[in-house]
Amino acid sequence: MTGSTDTGFFTARSLVTAATCAAAALALAGCGGGKKQTGAVMAPSQVTTIGVNSYLWRASLDSLSFMPLLQSDSAGGVIITDWYINPKDPSERVKVSVMILDKDLRADALKVTAVREVAQNGGWVPAPVQAATVQKLEDIILTRARDLRRNSMGG
Repeated sequence: MTGSTDTGFFTARSLVTAATCAAAALALAGCGGGKKQTGAVMAPSQVTTIGVNSYLWRASLDSLSFMPLLQSDSAGGVIITDWYINPKDPSERVKVSVMILDKDLRADALKVTAVREVAQNGGWVPAPVQAATVQKLEDIILTRARDLRRNSMGG
């Protein structure tokens, strides 16, 4: 064995080769295997960067955009309009409140109330609001929220 540098099972050269292969294997292990990751579909309850369901919030603001806002609190999910007088009927005015009660996009996560007054003897007198009016407004908001969600998910 004259001139041989072998000192046993591992030589310096085989140790360097093994270390290089191990480093390369670790580096390749971090690769995703070529699969493209697609964005996960977020549940409505996860779209809450403002404290309440953002689809319901946006839909409520969109649906009430013709009325002047008195107060809006995205953290608490409350929108209160100021009195709105319909130009076609200046003898009555309406005030609407919307409360978003949950982080999920559900019908029971939305509560709409309305107050109506009619002009009488130079002043405003409370008048009943038809239940269908409030129900219709809730339906408009919920439909708009579903449309916003559907559009944000690309379908």
